Amino acid sequence: MTRRLNIRLAKLMRWLHIYLSMFSLAVVLFFSVTGITLNHPNWFFTEAERREQAEGDIDVKWLRVQGGSPAASAGAAQDVDPSRQVAKLEVVEHLRNTHRIRGKLAEFRVDDRECLVTFKGPGCAADVFIDRESGHYSLTQTEYGFIAIINDLHKGRDTGPIWSAVIDLSAVLMTIVSLTGLVLLFCLKLRRVSGLVVVLIGTIVVVSIYRMCVP
Repeated sequence: MTRRLNIRLAKLMRWLHIYLSMFSLAVVLFFSVTGITLNHPNWFFTEAERREQAEGDIDVKWLRVQGGSPAASAGAAQDVDPSRQVAKLEVVEHLRNTHRIRGKLAEFRVDDRECLVTFKGPGCAADVFIDRESGHYSLTQTEYGFIAIINDLHKGRDTGPIWSAVIDLSAVLMTIVSLTGLVLLFCLKLRRVSGLVVVLIGTIVVVSIYRMCVP
């Protein structure tokens, strides 16, 4: 009975190890390559950042409304908080549609005279300064190149909750692949001792490098 259970366990671990490895091959390769690009940015940052500037005008009604939207302006009293006097959704959508801005909204700051709208995404950023009196604005968009995009994806910076979940799932898959490989090693009687010795040596080497070489 014990032998049969061991055989079934070995088959299950082998199946999981093989197919999870194949399923997660793309993400393992991605995070491996971007680990190198992050660790050696001077090797790969050959692309010059590309910066574009533009100007335009926004409907002044969106910058001087009551309660934060044009629909709430009728009969409302003057709000003390300037940020609630601006129709933020309309402003943001106008900027996105007009200039095809990538990235998520990172900041929308309002004072009595102007608004600062900032967008950030993987490998890109955009800053918009809006004059609340005239509705005139100036926009600066910056693209940092392909390497910057994949590095930001690796770090999960300005990528949103969906990509953050992808990173977590990738970590879970790689953990399962590693553990199933270790269980398979225990199932191989002839290679069990030598394999565990190699695992132990590798662990000691990594810990020793950390203790002796990392300040």
